[in-house]
Amino acid sequence: MPKNLNKAQGSLPVVRGARKIRLKELSVFTRQVAAMLSAGMPLVQTLAAMEQQTVNKNFRPVIQGIRARVEGGSMYSEALVFYPSIFDELYISMMRAGEVAGILPDVCARVADFLEASNKLRAKVKSAMMYPSVVMVVAIGLATALIMFVVPVFAEMFSDFGGQLPWLTQKLLDFSNLLTTYWYIALAVLCGLIYGFKYVYKTDRGHYKIDEMKLRFPILGELATKVAISRFASTFSQLLHSGVQIMESLEIVGLATGNRVIGDSLLDAKKTVEEGQPLSAALEPNKFYPRMLVHMLSAGEKTGQVDEMMDKVSEFYDSEVETMVSGLTSMIEPLLMVFIGGIIGTIVVAMFLPIFKMSEVVM
Repeated sequence: MPKNLNKAQGSLPVVRGARKIRLKELSVFTRQVAAMLSAGMPLVQTLAAMEQQTVNKNFRPVIQGIRARVEGGSMYSEALVFYPSIFDELYISMMRAGEVAGILPDVCARVADFLEASNKLRAKVKSAMMYPSVVMVVAIGLATALIMFVVPVFAEMFSDFGGQLPWLTQKLLDFSNLLTTYWYIALAVLCGLIYGFKYVYKTDRGHYKIDEMKLRFPILGELATKVAISRFASTFSQLLHSGVQIMESLEIVGLATGNRVIGDSLLDAKKTVEEGQPLSAALEPNKFYPRMLVHMLSAGEKTGQVDEMMDKVSEFYDSEVETMVSGLTSMIEPLLMVFIGGIIGTIVVAMFLPIFKMSEVVM
């Protein structure tokens, strides 16, 4: 981000609903700008048209601000810098490269394709993770309700038996008594764990360690690795296609992979490339990069077609992610049923076990 622009502007404007704009509106906005510019419409008129037809009340003043700065003599990429919560460094760098090369309409169309593919990939992964997450929350909530409200009713009934209860039943009653008596402590501990996780994740070391755990986690770690590699390959390819230099591309990609481990390794690889080594040689020792990626990258470096090779790698891993997400979804469903059945079944068995052994319990 150009420092002189920050100094001239002072504090950057706060955009309400910036995340929703970025996820839902940005690809559509970029696609329409590309279409209008390709049709020969000047940039200022394009932005004015977009300002009028945008239905998002939070996005309209952003487009208005960009148009005003372009009318005042700023380049398009310079005007985007003032809204970093919507237009990240990757987006701005590609627009800057398109302006310098005189191919802004083509770059806008390429960025729109990239954003649409990224949003599609994100939606698939999010959808796959949403179902088990909701089921887990419902199962834990149901189990908690049974322990806090149903088990105490049985506890009163068992207290009249006078005998020694089965081990499983006694442990469940003890846990129920503990949870109903000190529920506020349990709630405080849960909130503390959530807050602590968020706090640790905000630190550089904590963020790195958690992202590393994501990559090492069984099954899901493989999915996280493939998503990060796909994002790296597609982003790197788009930057090179748009004319961004490889050094600047590596720095931008290092911040855009979504995983600190992969990102930091790319920033380290940049230093190796600056020393004259090929990028493939810099990535080869890292175990998180698949051998296929390294070989494809090496072939691209030898033939001068790194961007085309990275396109192919991105397509391959997009397909791999889609296949793996479908497989995980079909595999998780029965596992979740077993998990829920195990929790509820254990509670039910513990409650009815004394009834089945009435002769041993009643004195």
